[in-house]
Amino acid sequence: MGQELLRARRFTVERREYNVPGLGPVHGELVVHPGAVGILPMLSPDEVVLIRNYRFSVGRELLEIPAGTLEPGEEPIACAARELEEETGYVADSLEPLVQFYTTPGFTTELMHVFVATGLTHRGQKCEATEQIRVAPMPLAEAMEACLDGRITDGKTIATLGVYHYRRTRTT
Repeated sequence: MGQELLRARRFTVERREYNVPGLGPVHGELVVHPGAVGILPMLSPDEVVLIRNYRFSVGRELLEIPAGTLEPGEEPIACAARELEEETGYVADSLEPLVQFYTTPGFTTELMHVFVATGLTHRGQKCEATEQIRVAPMPLAEAMEACLDGRITDGKTIATLGVYHYRRTRTT
């Protein structure tokens, strides 16, 4: 626990002291985040549901997997089910863990839990008032190509598609 510099709706910024071997104590600022989920919704083995999500931080719409922040006490799988329906309008028969990773460990504690969603049924989006999200189903091969040609620039999406593709091709 450190000195709180900022309390935002979904995270805090703290100044903390830590030890660097050979240097001793130093101070650094840290975004303390409750964690998040990402979901790779699969309509079929060869078709993925991505979203086009306006991100004010970069001033444009990004092509990405659905994702969201954990609520206090919320289990990652429950958050994944909630975010999947809110952002895409789909509910899943199955949510299987795929991978966990720290999104940007240089300045945040955010740990992302990623799930693969299958057995999808469409019920309709339930976006928050501030969200501008468009559903963008596409062939998995095209999504992989979009990671290479710059249409997908979102790190969690690139990482998720890469891990999923590796897992899928490794076992077939």
